[in-house]
Amino acid sequence: MSSRSPRSTEPGASGPQDGPAAAGRLFHVESLGCAKNQVDSERMIAALEAAGWRLSAPEQAQVLIVNTCGFISSAKKESIETSLELKQRNPGKKVIMVGCLTERYGQALAGELPEIDAIMGNRDPSRIVELVDSGDDARAGAAPAPRLGPVAAEAPAREYERVHLLSFPGSAYVKVAEGCANRCTYCAIPLIRGDLASRAVADVARECRGLLERGVRELILIAQDLGSYGKDLGAPALGSLLGELGRIPGDFWVRLLYIHPDHFPAEILDLVAADPRFLPYFDLPFQHASPRILRAMGRRSDPGGNVGLVTRIRHRLPGAVIRTTFLLGFPGETDEDFEHLLAFQEEARPDWMGCFTYSREEDTAAYSMKGRVPVATARARKAELERRQGAITARALDSMVGRTLDVLVEERIQGEDMSLGRAYLQAPDVDGLVVVRRALEPGARVAVRIDRRNGVDLEGAVRE
Repeated sequence: MSSRSPRSTEPGASGPQDGPAAAGRLFHVESLGCAKNQVDSERMIAALEAAGWRLSAPEQAQVLIVNTCGFISSAKKESIETSLELKQRNPGKKVIMVGCLTERYGQALAGELPEIDAIMGNRDPSRIVELVDSGDDARAGAAPAPRLGPVAAEAPAREYERVHLLSFPGSAYVKVAEGCANRCTYCAIPLIRGDLASRAVADVARECRGLLERGVRELILIAQDLGSYGKDLGAPALGSLLGELGRIPGDFWVRLLYIHPDHFPAEILDLVAADPRFLPYFDLPFQHASPRILRAMGRRSDPGGNVGLVTRIRHRLPGAVIRTTFLLGFPGETDEDFEHLLAFQEEARPDWMGCFTYSREEDTAAYSMKGRVPVATARARKAELERRQGAITARALDSMVGRTLDVLVEERIQGEDMSLGRAYLQAPDVDGLVVVRRALEPGARVAVRIDRRNGVDLEGAVRE
């Protein structure tokens, strides 16, 4: 059940309903990729609605927008295929490609995809209004497509209140920084989203207050690296931000995603311990555990230090949940390197794990590295890592049976007296769910006594 996706941009409970008056200037957004892309999609929706357009289903829309992902080869392929399929199904409508893929390859795409009517990057999502309003007629076959180039890094992006949230009811992503100052040799993110550009603590806190006033129950703080947040403004600021959010009254959750282990701010452990609203959930992308491969990746940490970080977190916060990510098949990875990774997995025992195989990305330092690992070998190592992780995750989930957990309800199961939700140990999209044996209102938080595990999901009944 944990593979569902909430990112429908059709009007619904998270925003105002469109009525007959909205007919005539309608658009639809297909949001691909990560949560940071989702926030950009929400900002585009807000900008267009402020300009008099209205969000709709693709069947009714005159303009179809694809917010693309360009992180790895499979994401690039999905972005192009989604855009072309939309145009094929809707030949008389304007199809616009925006986002990460077009930021990086905009000029090439404009020449190679004449079916696409317009192209824009990702530096200022509010500029979508310029493209949508640049003529009422879709110009299928025009080449090259009109393109808005990157906005200068210092140019302030216009902010709009995000009326439509693409998350499940009750939660919202809050992007606290753009870009990345790390230079991992395999990663194209700095090429796509630029250098680190943090928002001011007061600005983020103001947005969070507004979301809470609208009924959001879970604030999910995201950046390419939360540990680096604020460094470009003078000093790391994640602790300061949590301190500011801790002064907001109310019963809500704050979840932290994506903290580079090299930059983990130790002071946040005391903040999380002191305020139960700050969830003890830590997403730490270790990526590997071979010292040689870590150095080749441009990462400064070592396996012993990373195990020590996990140990310190669990000692200070006994209920802490650790999620990590590993990359398999990096150039030069040997069987011995893989054994280092397996040993680390067994010692650190992350509660959740995601892994992916190396994708060779142009203009990254790793692109020209020798010792390319055969795809079949990388996939076999990935499968073995996932097999072993299954038992680790199962044991962690089994420890939750018999406990009562607060659960944020996300949706009802149609035709069943059941609902789906998440507890503190489960981030959206990537972790398991809690199956609650009662039909409940999405967005509500309820206490659920867990009585069984079903795969990567937990199951229980509302505590009376």
